[in-house]
Amino acid sequence: MSTATISLKEQWEQLKTENPKLRIRDAAKQLGASEAELLATGIGSSVTRLEGDWKAFLVEVAALGKVMALTRNDDAVHERKGVYNNITFQGPVGTALNEDIDLRLFMMHWASGFAVAENDRFSFQFFDKSGEAIHKIYCTADTDMDAYHALAAKYKAADQDVVLDLVPYPASAPEKADSEIDVPAFQEAWKGIKDTHEFFGLLGKHGVSRLQAMRLAPEEYVKAVDNDTARKMLTAASERNVPIMVFVGNRGCIQIHTGEVKKVMEAGPWYNVMDPDFNLHLRETAIAHIYAVRKPSVDGMITSIEVYDQRGEMIVQFFGKRKPGIPELTEWRQLVQDLTQF
Repeated sequence: MSTATISLKEQWEQLKTENPKLRIRDAAKQLGASEAELLATGIGSSVTRLEGDWKAFLVEVAALGKVMALTRNDDAVHERKGVYNNITFQGPVGTALNEDIDLRLFMMHWASGFAVAENDRFSFQFFDKSGEAIHKIYCTADTDMDAYHALAAKYKAADQDVVLDLVPYPASAPEKADSEIDVPAFQEAWKGIKDTHEFFGLLGKHGVSRLQAMRLAPEEYVKAVDNDTARKMLTAASERNVPIMVFVGNRGCIQIHTGEVKKVMEAGPWYNVMDPDFNLHLRETAIAHIYAVRKPSVDGMITSIEVYDQRGEMIVQFFGKRKPGIPELTEWRQLVQDLTQF
């Protein structure tokens, strides 16, 4: 192990001693390292490096029974308990379509994986080529631990001393000037959407960033709303028993919760859902923009609440509970209207 790694390990241990509640992602930023590098300092004790086909690995997670799936970005953490079933792939893109564990998987970004055993908490953790966390799977009281250890052993890398070969992602291309966008064509295309999944392709076709799209949207399709709207919406959904969909993602995974939210609470800069099988932690101090958004579909208009950070990156996205072929919940549409007059 190199001197630099030993040094990083010592810094990480000292930081944990000084601030035991500090999340590893935030510690990595403080130390100028990646989360994967910090985790790798534990190889040989609490951490085991894994290797193999991550698609095959995810299919095998079903054997563990009930686990907790965690997907996050800088400012939102999505935790959902359930069983990994019904996982399929088309090339590098996969889905886990279940009532509990509902994922969109972009395997071209899954670079490294580890089995982690810290403080009697067992997990599998996956990272992209830059060392940023993509997805984590934690054991629960209902997990088959024999299956966990068998899976960890099956995918254990033969060489545990490999230094992580991290490659930073290039900076995002600068946003085009609004004057360079064919705004009428973009707006007409927006109005012609038949499925909300077409929206991402629409942005690429017209060279529009996500945040820019909010500015250039057709009239009456987007409304900028107050930065406490996510909190108010979660509170209202809890009080009215309106089932919602909560999307949190990063470049390698999008995780979705569908259902009611019950226990909502503030804790420091975070606003939280703290239900038995679903937790959401939303860092409200990072919110720069929130929009109420309408997109057409073959099932009628679909309404969302979209939350963005200062860089224009999506933090979290909310919809009313729905499935293809079923119109939007009138209770959700009414809730958004009551909060935003949209």
